[in-house]
Amino acid sequence: MSPESCPALVLNADYRPLSYFPLSVWPWQDAVKAVFMDRVNIVSEYELVVRSPTLDMRLPSVVSLKRYVSPTRRPAFTRFNVFLRDHFHCQYCGEESELTFDHLIPRSRGGLTSWENVVTACASCNLGKGGRMPWEANMHPRIHPYEPTVHQLQTHGRAFPPNHLHESWRDFLYWDTELEP
Repeated sequence: MSPESCPALVLNADYRPLSYFPLSVWPWQDAVKAVFMDRVNIVSEYELVVRSPTLDMRLPSVVSLKRYVSPTRRPAFTRFNVFLRDHFHCQYCGEESELTFDHLIPRSRGGLTSWENVVTACASCNLGKGGRMPWEANMHPRIHPYEPTVHQLQTHGRAFPPNHLHESWRDFLYWDTELEP
């Protein structure tokens, strides 16, 4: 096992992950730096030891911040967060590949790039709708677009666990999947 395969799960001071999707993890170097800057507590460690001329240290696998960071109240409007809100499915046909986002009211007709006007669409549906209004194209999204809460995005994110989940993270995460040994 190399240090590069040993990220640290980052918890807030209340022992909850800073975020679930993307999962709040730091590369081992950032975790070690935060330990030495006295910004985190080590909650759990990997078996892997890194060495310097004056110190041997097991790499942290879970760290908690010493100071609580208030979660953001409103999620950032990003392409990824729109996909997450829409469960990574085209809102017209349900497809899961070649995802883009579509403006319900096209930008060419004054539509804004906002939570309330953008939905996830596969490339085929997006091209099919083009610059038309939903009723003109007879294409209506499965859900009406809305601004999700941070909690809703976190909940949706739990349906998509990351590729790397270490056993020491088990008590802090809530996915219905097997964790790596």
